[in-house]
Amino acid sequence: MSIERELNKRSGSKCELCGAEENLKVYTVLPTQKGGLDESILACPTCIDQIENPDNVDLNHWRCLNDSMWNENVAVQVVAWRMLSRMSAAGWPQELLDMMYLDEDTLAWAQATGEGEDDENKLVHRDSNGVVLQHGDSVVLIKNLKVKGSSMVAKQGTAVRNIRLDHENAEYIEGKVDGQQIVIITQYVKKI
Repeated sequence: MSIERELNKRSGSKCELCGAEENLKVYTVLPTQKGGLDESILACPTCIDQIENPDNVDLNHWRCLNDSMWNENVAVQVVAWRMLSRMSAAGWPQELLDMMYLDEDTLAWAQATGEGEDDENKLVHRDSNGVVLQHGDSVVLIKNLKVKGSSMVAKQGTAVRNIRLDHENAEYIEGKVDGQQIVIITQYVKKI
């Protein structure tokens, strides 16, 4: 059975965050380990847009988290925690966050994107032009790069899709070039 069908069954064909019933889509909660049902939620376009674009957040829309933060599905809990952390300065989201409990592994997954950290402690990955890079973005190499430990040279102009961010160093990202997973320094890439 497809993930979308399973999520519709699990959620009763409603957005697992706000309860909307129109134009629902599968949203994969990053970073993923195995992918699939346990790392996905069914969400409406409004929720997805506000998750992916912090500048578009409408505080009143997210009052729905008062209910959905108690969802038994871990992926829903992770998204609820991230959104409450993002909006915590508004007061009521911090109160909900204080009530929420996540086990150690779930909390680590929720924190993996940097939500909830002070801005001064948050790692921000930027390309050669200063554009912020996100997990899953696509970049292009702006210089030929020798790959350490191999004879391979990653050519200038090569597109690297679905990058992963290094959570310990803001200058490193990972991606596949010619089928090989490599670490790339952010100063040599440009976001597509």
